[in-house]
Amino acid sequence: MLEIVDCNKTFVIKNLLPLSSNMTGKTEEKLPISDRCFDFYLDIGRTILVFFMAYLVFKGRQFMKFEIPTQELNYLINKMQNVVSMKPTTPILANFLLEARSNELVLTATDLNVSVRCNTEINVSEEGATTLPARRFAQLVRELPAANVEISTNALETTTVASGTSLFKINGMKTEGYPQWPDLMGSRSIKIPQKELKRLLSCTAFAVSKDDTRYVLTGVLMHIGNGQATFLGTDGRRLARAHCKIETGPEEECQAVIPIKAVDEIIKSLLEEGDAIISLLPDKVAVCINQTILVAKLLTGDYPDFVRLIPEHSPIQLVLHKEELTSLLRQVSLFTTDQTHAARFIFEKGELKLEANTHEFGEGSVGMPVNYQGSKLEICFNPGYFLDILRHCKEEVVTLNLIDCFNPGIVTDGEPVQSLLEATPLFLIMPMRLSAD
Repeated sequence: MLEIVDCNKTFVIKNLLPLSSNMTGKTEEKLPISDRCFDFYLDIGRTILVFFMAYLVFKGRQFMKFEIPTQELNYLINKMQNVVSMKPTTPILANFLLEARSNELVLTATDLNVSVRCNTEINVSEEGATTLPARRFAQLVRELPAANVEISTNALETTTVASGTSLFKINGMKTEGYPQWPDLMGSRSIKIPQKELKRLLSCTAFAVSKDDTRYVLTGVLMHIGNGQATFLGTDGRRLARAHCKIETGPEEECQAVIPIKAVDEIIKSLLEEGDAIISLLPDKVAVCINQTILVAKLLTGDYPDFVRLIPEHSPIQLVLHKEELTSLLRQVSLFTTDQTHAARFIFEKGELKLEANTHEFGEGSVGMPVNYQGSKLEICFNPGYFLDILRHCKEEVVTLNLIDCFNPGIVTDGEPVQSLLEATPLFLIMPMRLSAD
């Protein structure tokens, strides 16, 4: 504290500097202002210099440093970058979380509904964590030419990316604001071969609803019970169902509706070998695939009981060559519109005709042989939906099961089956109203 006490330009210094050896008991000393001002500002300068040097040391200190093959890092990023929302609710959700610990790199991405975490073994020089802008970081890593990349972060959350002769600095954000990883304690788990799970999800995901107003139908239903895992997708106009046997599972039956975004990410991560572990909780599901784990919040709501639409047997079973039918459907679909996207299936003895017409473009008619010997039968289907079904059939032929022109058509992959209830995969397509034309 400084206080001027007279007009001779002297002032009192109180409790500012230590007492000299000849100051015995005195707490005040009157000194010429020129000397005291010099010492005062010298002390301030020294203090500023100390803080500045500390800042430089603090800024230059590496709080995270590791080296990883560029290809490996790019592989991990590709498995999780689609989880990051294009329009995040908070800025930090646009970032990846990078954690280097115990010779392991852990990457996390989340949009609060779907979370993905990947890990791999690396050479860690300094343990630490930071968050980086996901899309820019992914684009940068994709363009790096060198075989390895070194990544280091300082205390100011500035991350240096060094690869070959390239050097980049990325401004990140503190990890404190990043969402916590979901707690999976108390979950019930089942094990399914990855190849089988990929088939089940791929055969059903295409049929889910794109209409957000039908919220519960925008996901894939998973039902576990009686030693069987069943997956089902529907938008109300078509349905796809597939199931497989499982060795272990919950004692009681359970089901969950997995959002389509999570399903797509699971399919991308699945391999041809190894097992996937599915863990179920009342409000979330987790899928562990090798060194990747995905956690998703389940969709809420009552899933309609569409399975009751599937009869055990069908009076009409028509075996159709898949490639020939695909070609004919593509041809006739050119004569449909978005408003009236319907093709007429006309069955007569030994023949199937496909017809469609529009006032704007004209009309088309194609045909193929078929094992039908009954009376004339006409039914309308959406050719786009039918083509989607054929794309997910693997056999050379498919079987179209019909009751009449008012009930759904049921498509199974391969030759006719004894019971439609046991068929997998099974596809159901609702008929469209026949026009008067």
